[in-house]
Amino acid sequence: MEQTKRLYEKLQYCTLENAEWTGLYDDFVGRLTMLETGHCAPEPGMRFPDLQLPDHKGRYQSLAALAATGPLVISFIRGGWCPWCRNELESWLDTMTALEAAGGRLVVIVGEVAGRADRIEAMLDGRAIVLCDVDHGAALELGLAFHAGADLVQRYLKAGLDLADIYGTDAGILPVPATFVIDTRSVVRYAFVDPDFRVRAEPAEMVSLVRSLSQADSTT
Repeated sequence: MEQTKRLYEKLQYCTLENAEWTGLYDDFVGRLTMLETGHCAPEPGMRFPDLQLPDHKGRYQSLAALAATGPLVISFIRGGWCPWCRNELESWLDTMTALEAAGGRLVVIVGEVAGRADRIEAMLDGRAIVLCDVDHGAALELGLAFHAGADLVQRYLKAGLDLADIYGTDAGILPVPATFVIDTRSVVRYAFVDPDFRVRAEPAEMVSLVRSLSQADSTT
């Protein structure tokens, strides 16, 4: 755990305070935008696929079954190593009480292996459902996965981050962080998909939407 903390702190410095990394990321995001990465992801009005993935304890969960009991906020993240993902998770932790009061639940989907999903679950005080996207299968199915490219993979390695170790595969694939809100029929009511992984959905907006969906369900 201490090694993970040191790695995160180093990456946070490299990616948030280093102009060279900012330029690298700007070019990288520009390429993803040009390739329309994430363009095929589920959109509002579409039915979200009934993904069946193992949770952090290895128990398979069905998104359709989870959604049947109340609206879900589904967040695909890169992992606990990513400074922006950690900021997102911290924002969700601050908003969790409001989300629960609105009748919704948070589902976090992450491709990390070797017990790292346990750390994500712990970061959220056990109040979210953390699902493991082994080999990025779900992200690939939804059009949310892309190849990081040899240059970025090597830059991460020099910074101490081995994507092959983090994800259990040397495919060099990363997911596009994305947030969806689905109703009790698994219909997408909101989708936030941006190739710029530094930009995330606003939790407070998700809570407002979930509240309106819960209220609508209670009157039908």
